[in-house]
Amino acid sequence: MNVPKNVFATVLTQTAPSSNYRGESEENRTVIQKISKDGGEYAVVSPESMRNALREQLATYGLPMNRRRLHNEDQLAVEFRGFPDAELYADDFLFGFMVADQKAVKAAKGKPAKRDSLLRMNMAVATTPYRFDATFHQSPLNAGESPWKNSSSSALLHREVSHTSYQFPFALALHDCASHEKQGSTWTKALLRAVGELSNVAGNHARSYFEMAPRSLVLRLTPNLVAGFDTYGFRLDGRFPELSRIKNINGKGDLGDLPGEEFWVGGEIVRSMPEAERKRLVECGVHLFENPQRLLAEVSDSALGAN
Repeated sequence: MNVPKNVFATVLTQTAPSSNYRGESEENRTVIQKISKDGGEYAVVSPESMRNALREQLATYGLPMNRRRLHNEDQLAVEFRGFPDAELYADDFLFGFMVADQKAVKAAKGKPAKRDSLLRMNMAVATTPYRFDATFHQSPLNAGESPWKNSSSSALLHREVSHTSYQFPFALALHDCASHEKQGSTWTKALLRAVGELSNVAGNHARSYFEMAPRSLVLRLTPNLVAGFDTYGFRLDGRFPELSRIKNINGKGDLGDLPGEEFWVGGEIVRSMPEAERKRLVECGVHLFENPQRLLAEVSDSALGAN
């Protein structure tokens, strides 16, 4: 009997200057959003902003998408092609929906008005605490024969910034992902590809470029319903200490703690791994990849079938 598998993964991004998830501005000071952790403040990026970027990434792959962002409105706005339908649209299938408009629900004649997201994500958290860094920028006066003016004078813009990497976890129940009769597995494989190429997240009104694609990735493919490891387990130096829980005794990687054959590890963490540690993990059955995008492709094929 084939036991349904679940994906639990933690992504560590590259390190770069970041001010790409902003809160409300204080006068002309742009404030990045933060949480308190271990006595310090750490910049965060919301799962909602990452999910939106994934939607836009999937659209570039040519998947049928119901929702799209409207960038020329005077407020945050989206447009739907039709009533949500998980059979027709990849984004409705993968990310779920909720329709509170009872008139629209009645007109849909029995179609579901809500659906849970198959993709579960949590907040991306900086690995380096915010150090009260900020940059200043001069916004020039729009003068001369300009047909429009935003202000009667130039302005000094004050922007908080943090030089950091981020880590974030995500999870997928592959039985649910394959439930679509025709396209579920194909759409899920495209989603995992999109995670490997994730960018344009909370882009500071499209002015900021910060890649949220994995520099390193630890993934568990398991019938368990929980990850069983610290999903924020990356350290500042890129190590993932939880891997030490995978041990090999008498040629077996499963000591009732973390079974090595369920783990897929890729990216810089593998490229920089000491040879002895790499050998130990391979002997425990861990799947090692120097390239995280290749890891995600291999997991897709292993769990959902090759095309």
